Amino acid sequence: MKIIILLGFVHILFTVAPVRAAIKDTTLSVPSSVYFNVAYGADPKQVMDIYLPSGRSVNTTKLMFLVHGGSWSGGDKNGFKPYIDSLSRHLTDYAFVNLNYRLANATQNKFPAQENDVKAAMDFVIKKSAEYHVSQNVVLLGASAGAHLALLQAYKYSYPVKVKAVISFFGPSDFNYMYENPMFPQVPQLLELLLGGNPSNNKAAYEQSSPINFVTAQSCPSLLFQGGKDPLVNPKQSELLKDKLEKEGVPAKLVVYPNEGHGWRGPLLGDSFDKITTFLQENVP
Repeated sequence: MKIIILLGFVHILFTVAPVRAAIKDTTLSVPSSVYFNVAYGADPKQVMDIYLPSGRSVNTTKLMFLVHGGSWSGGDKNGFKPYIDSLSRHLTDYAFVNLNYRLANATQNKFPAQENDVKAAMDFVIKKSAEYHVSQNVVLLGASAGAHLALLQAYKYSYPVKVKAVISFFGPSDFNYMYENPMFPQVPQLLELLLGGNPSNNKAAYEQSSPINFVTAQSCPSLLFQGGKDPLVNPKQSELLKDKLEKEGVPAKLVVYPNEGHGWRGPLLGDSFDKITTFLQENVP
């Protein structure tokens, strides 16, 4: 029986070449542009929407990649779409890439297909940074399963670029911990479906898919949001990650909304956007 677990499919909250030296941008004024469903691979799910602000520059306009949630088996970039305008107003010097990735099911797209897709989408845009008139300064933001993918990309890879900062909304960081301490009984079965086994018979898969295992002193600044009453992702996941980051001397901030669950709206969401703006101004000049 197919498991349907909307871990992070949240409608109330949003979802190669080496790095080159800064490119001289002689463009005085570039109009805003939006490109929908740009393909970065052959699969129908390997598409993204690209939001480019007016007056952008390869020297000043940073890139934020948005990664939706949905248990790695559901969800869509449209979950983040209502929040692009708010993010754009807060972060006027950013372009936004809202991406889809292949979804796992019982027979196809086992992990790390999703991990590979995030990397491929980044690679596609970075290669075209001069064409899009944007820089190669990259920030990642994700919700739930998408936050897990954002964290994994940020800590595990420095190619195609080294990520400047990562923002996680209630993202799992340690799959072993998640398997052994599930918030509801179906979590272990979900992880077995995603990873093709359990921590005993497929230890490497759990280790390689856990962002916390790739945190080093060189990891990027990290902003973590967490609902204190999250019924899906144990708040301990964010606490463990913050502790590891601080141990390595990495700038890290954990924001807990004690009475919230797996997503929030209204004034608290506005507060989240304000905190994102301040954090990025301080850590990604």
